[in-house]
Amino acid sequence: MSSTQPLPLAGITVVAVEQAVAAPFATRQLADLGARVVKIERPDGGDFARGYDTAAGGLASHFVWCNRGKESVAVDLKDPRGLDVVRRLVADADVFVQNLAQGAAARLGLDAAALCAAHPRLVAVDISGYGADGPYAHRRAYDMLVQCEAGLVSVTGTPGQPVKAGVPAADIAAGMYAFSGVLAALLRRATTGHGGPVEISMLDALAEWMGHPLHHGMHGGEAPARTGLAHAVIAPYDAYRTADGQRLLLSVQNDREWRRLAELVLERPELAEDPDFATNAARTANRARTDAVVGAALAALESGEARARLDAAGIACARLNTVADVAAHPQLAARDRWREVATPAGPLRALLPPIVLPGGAPAPMGAVPALGEHTDATLHALGMTGEQTAALRRDGVIAGPAPSGGPDLC
Repeated sequence: MSSTQPLPLAGITVVAVEQAVAAPFATRQLADLGARVVKIERPDGGDFARGYDTAAGGLASHFVWCNRGKESVAVDLKDPRGLDVVRRLVADADVFVQNLAQGAAARLGLDAAALCAAHPRLVAVDISGYGADGPYAHRRAYDMLVQCEAGLVSVTGTPGQPVKAGVPAADIAAGMYAFSGVLAALLRRATTGHGGPVEISMLDALAEWMGHPLHHGMHGGEAPARTGLAHAVIAPYDAYRTADGQRLLLSVQNDREWRRLAELVLERPELAEDPDFATNAARTANRARTDAVVGAALAALESGEARARLDAAGIACARLNTVADVAAHPQLAARDRWREVATPAGPLRALLPPIVLPGGAPAPMGAVPALGEHTDATLHALGMTGEQTAALRRDGVIAGPAPSGGPDLC
């Protein structure tokens, strides 16, 4: 008999009225742990992230990233018949997630409070930009805007140029807190029998991620300066060019590491005792001189030799990789982190989820769905006849491929 444990969320059904990144990223984590995720999309184009680009074999890269392993049901929520389909799905679900524009879910009766009142065992998640109340509650919230409001952009970039993060940090933060919130609520339900609402705000999530600069600024009297790849309060901590033009990043976290760097890499042991460099406070105060010393030493070494010396000295270092470098990263390859995922455009490479559960069933890595791919099967499971489904399709209430075996599935 196999000792493999089942996926943690096997048997859990999630219904998601979702779009863009925050909610889809959260529910994809649930699908990766074995949950059945039914994604509700608009019949006229679906999740608007489907149209962001065509980089992934003709499909949108955001959509492929956030939506594997889901079932796509395309129904018009503005039509009472379409809304009834979603209500019937929610009645049998364990989790409901939505990130519609503020107030839209409540107008449809799909907000967490209303759904949990009707279904006490349901875990219902509202993801918003700025929260359910307050002066910003009804503002539109896109990732870049929330990065600015949360102050992330003010501490990211160079002294002369603030920049946003190159990934949708606010969306990802909200998605991960929604994911962990669902897990916490399901655990509570297992002991109390009750689910309940979960509220996630993109601003709250990213403001939490601002912990270091926020506390530094609030309690230290001055916000950390933008320092590019450097660190505001640690030195040396930056990228340095080697003799062959590569850029190596290194981080010296304490004075013991500085001593090893000075002796084994820089080959200047006297710097370990020099009062201008011996402590991190001194090195930070003399950052330009510190960087000049480290930069000159590494500039005389080929990148391979420099990394070998840094590794031997126990100094944390890394390459400044491109996206292509990450796709071919030897560590990811050595740990067999890549799989192929089925999509409407054919198989595409995708990373396994970061959560590893040794001894458990492998991550399902389910297919990326076509728009409305599962509409007919879902309506059939709800008891609708082929004629009823065909009528909804004629009226534009649903979308998706019609069954090939005729209109009546019963």
